[in-house]
Formats: sequence, C-alpha cells, structure tokens
Amino acid sequence: MTAALTVDPTTADAQGVAGEILIQYIERIERLEEEKAGIAEDIRDVYAEAKGNGFDVKVIRELVKIRKMEQHELDEKEMLLHLYRQAIGMG
Repeated sequence: MTAALTVDPTTADAQGVAGEILIQYIERIERLEEEKAGIAEDIRDVYAEAKGNGFDVKVIRELVKIRKMEQHELDEKEMLLHLYRQAIGMG
C-alpha cells in the first residue's frame, strides 16, 4: 500500500493538492472496481463450468460459504439447524 497523505481541505483550494489527491483516490477505486468486476465474471464462469459438469451450484456456493467460517461458527450454525429441524418435525 502507498503512504497516506493528509491534507487540510479547509486550506487547499479546489484546484490544489487536495483535488489532485482526490482524483488519485477516485482513479484507484475505479481500477479496483474494474478488477472486482473481472474477478466476479471469472467466478461466474467457474460456477457455470461446474454446473455444466453436473454439480449443483447452490450446494457449491454453500460449501464456499461454510469453508470461510470459523469452526465455532459452523458448529453453532449446525446446532441451530438441527434444533430448528427438530422443532418443525424434520429430524
């Protein structure tokens, strides 16, 4: 990451350093948004490929979500799911 620059916006004019720094932030954000859109498209392509090979995409999405969880979060989720299923007569 680059070093943070601080500018007092009350002392910089609209055409001064604060404006230039603001443009740099905006341009960085725009580049990152473009990269994010490209990555999101790549992810959609992988899901489509998995679906084309007979996998259930909803289940894959759930597995991806589960793998991001800490073990204690997963344990709590599974316990609540089991409890709720019992409460409605499903297990």
